[in-house]
Amino acid sequence: MISLDSIRTFMRAADAGSFSAAGRNMRLSASVVSYRVQSLEQHLGCLLLTRTTRRMNLTDAGRQFYESCVDVMAAVEAAEKSVETSGASPRGVLRVASPSLIGSRVVAPLIPRFRQRHSETTVHLRMSDRFVDLVEEAIDIAIRLSVMPDSSFTLRKIAHVERVLCAAPDYLAAGPLLEKPADLLHHSCLLLRFPGAEQFRWTLRSADETMTLPVSGPLDTDDGAVLTEWALAGQGIVVKPLFEVASHLASGRLVEILPGVQPESVTLGILYRSRKLLPNRAKTFISMATEEIRNYVEGELDLIGRRSS
Repeated sequence: MISLDSIRTFMRAADAGSFSAAGRNMRLSASVVSYRVQSLEQHLGCLLLTRTTRRMNLTDAGRQFYESCVDVMAAVEAAEKSVETSGASPRGVLRVASPSLIGSRVVAPLIPRFRQRHSETTVHLRMSDRFVDLVEEAIDIAIRLSVMPDSSFTLRKIAHVERVLCAAPDYLAAGPLLEKPADLLHHSCLLLRFPGAEQFRWTLRSADETMTLPVSGPLDTDDGAVLTEWALAGQGIVVKPLFEVASHLASGRLVEILPGVQPESVTLGILYRSRKLLPNRAKTFISMATEEIRNYVEGELDLIGRRSS
């Protein structure tokens, strides 16, 4: 009999285009993925995937089998979720993505407590400041801090987050004149950069206008926490969510600049694919994470007497 694990592995390998990529996605070794696919091929008596040094492709038989498996796995997932949504205790695998700082400060400490209450769950946490594709990377819940585009996904808003321009006092004392937004073009701007990022263009709003500046600087990274450290070290100007730098603004290690000009605000929220048949493990985790993230943000903003909305 064909196992569901073998079917899942075959489908993930076909989607990813390689055993190693599928293995990383499933937290399995490439050899385990290869073994499961080969065992499936032996059971069916046909080749499902053609392998080259660069990529794998579905054979005609593999494509036909894959299309049939889509319906099978959808039925299995619906059956699992129908049981979970009927009041059963949370169980099963939950895949969570989070920005690095919130992930390390709030989400990672939350997970042991979540599992202590719900020991039949397994949680996979990915922390990155790039935007994770929920479908492509099989993510159930993504904590997002961004300008939220229109989407077919469901968003549970946690807070409206102001962002600020800030820098270390030493950098400002030694740097060029900074009196108006256009002066930023002559400064070292610290940039969050990854595929698809637009942080090298800063959109700023004043009472009279909105402007977008093509800022630049000698340093960029895909980790927002690193940008804060560079700003503290006097390496340039950074745009940050206010709560992320509130403690440094309170201590004077960073100074807010151009206070009459505000970077585009962002939404902090939890994104997931559908409200329909949302499993209990996801519902429970979303509820816990929403409360703890909101408390964390409010606690940081209290340091400077500000509130989120």
